Amino acid sequence: MEQRILGKTGRNVSVVGLGTWQLGADWGNVDPAQAQAILAASAEAGVNFFDTADVYGDGKSEQAIGKFLADNPGLDITVATKMGRRMDQQPENCTLANFRQWVDRSRKNLGTDTLDLVQLHCPPTPVYSSAEVYDALDTLVSEGAIRNYGVSVERTDEALEAIRHPGTASVQIILNAFRLKPLDEVLPAAKAANVGIIARVPLASGLLSGKYSKETTFAENDHRNYNRQGDKFDVGETFSGVDYELGLKAVAEFEQLVPSGATTAQAAIAWIAAQDGVTTVIPGARNVDQATANAAAAAVQVNEEFEAGVRWIYDHYFREAIHPRW
Repeated sequence: MEQRILGKTGRNVSVVGLGTWQLGADWGNVDPAQAQAILAASAEAGVNFFDTADVYGDGKSEQAIGKFLADNPGLDITVATKMGRRMDQQPENCTLANFRQWVDRSRKNLGTDTLDLVQLHCPPTPVYSSAEVYDALDTLVSEGAIRNYGVSVERTDEALEAIRHPGTASVQIILNAFRLKPLDEVLPAAKAANVGIIARVPLASGLLSGKYSKETTFAENDHRNYNRQGDKFDVGETFSGVDYELGLKAVAEFEQLVPSGATTAQAAIAWIAAQDGVTTVIPGARNVDQATANAAAAAVQVNEEFEAGVRWIYDHYFREAIHPRW
């Protein structure tokens, strides 16, 4: 699989990575053995970048990755985790003392002395411009607890602020066919500053898989059920903030663009990977077949007609509601 350098980390990562929110059972229950099989299938398909967070399943996702790495010591896998959502989302909680506590817990979960990449996990907006926060992160690097740090953001203005800080190695941002605003300024700014871009929610919480309908139901403990109105966290995390039924109409249009031999999900992932400035795309997988199919998206090619179609769909269905918000 094609690899790209992840910004200031200097690490070569696969253009399609693996998002592991679902391995923490936040998308319904996940069997531990199945989690290991998903990680193994992804690695076998050329994926060498796993993204997780300390709150995914209260550490279960990190622990699953830690077990996989311990069982496969010869694999060169870059693991990015996230921290900051184990306490109330208040800027004053982003302190060196808390960072140390959270990082130590992640190091234990992942079974490593030094974390490859730690990302602030969508903190309150003022955190991105706090000199004290970046000083604390720099301290963790100097102490050897982490190799690099980055941010995960909700909004493009947060990404642009983080990119201005010289220690920021990467920015993780929602980017998919239903969320195009990062293309305007964030990707060019990141490329100019040698900041890696990790594209998350690439399938709009599964909408862009083309497998859902008005009759589809989601488990009670699936965020696509309990957070559809943004009751638990930013609604932009669930279906990219788009109205579900409107999203289904847009998917029907998107499916007309999909090249022969590719699935709807693969085309959606391939389109993101083709955007100038994107380092890696991190779809999740609930089973081995999904993991393998997602990795295969790295070989799918999209053309100018596809690009134009994506932009028409966004302009027609989503721009008015989505573009000003995130």
